[in-house]
Amino acid sequence: MVALNVNGRTHDLDIDPDMPLLWALRDVLGLTGSKYGCGIAQCGACVVHLDGLPVPSCQMPVAAAEGSAVVTIEGLSGPVADAVRAAWVRLDVPQCGYCQSGQVMAAAALLARQPKPAPGEIDAALANHLCRCATYQRIRAGVQAASAMLG
Repeated sequence: MVALNVNGRTHDLDIDPDMPLLWALRDVLGLTGSKYGCGIAQCGACVVHLDGLPVPSCQMPVAAAEGSAVVTIEGLSGPVADAVRAAWVRLDVPQCGYCQSGQVMAAAALLARQPKPAPGEIDAALANHLCRCATYQRIRAGVQAASAMLG
């Protein structure tokens, strides 16, 4: 039995503690916003927040998340999340959208700790987030626009 706090709710799950967190979120809890991309924690599509920090969920066993607060794209809320989402919509950031939940999670985590990031800080925060459609310029502009909205 594994107890996971996901999006503010505790779930007692009868699953293998070595199951990757991504599969517990998607297959057991039905939270499909976090995507499977590479399976080796290199693409960013599976990023969730663990105690406020962005982490790839595809390689993290659920047992490692026990006792921590997990937030998925479905549970991301607050002024920073609202600013990121508004910027994404206003600038039409996504193309296919597959990577965007991970991109939004990374952007929100960056802006929560650094509301006015320099361009290099944005690039560093999103360095391990791949976009097959190559919308990197729009993603960077979205982070900058969200930062401006935060005042």
